[in-house]
Amino acid sequence: MPKRRLTGTVISNKMQKTAVVRVERRKQHPLYRKVIRHHTHFHAHDEADEARIGDRVVIEEHLPMSRLKRWVIVEWIGRGDA
Repeated sequence: MPKRRLTGTVISNKMQKTAVVRVERRKQHPLYRKVIRHHTHFHAHDEADEARIGDRVVIEEHLPMSRLKRWVIVEWIGRGDA
């Protein structure tokens, strides 16, 4: 079974070897047909500790590494301004 890959933005890098990534998805409201933005936060492993706030990254599912970490950063799409 292939591992899921999601694209998101790093919102926190204060932990050692861990970054919090915000993944946003858009969904249309079933009744009013307005597009609504939903977001989810994922704790992702960053072995080199090089993620910065604002970076666009691709995360991939991984075996659990801690209580919250089940994702790992696999590539950078763009660097943030911070």
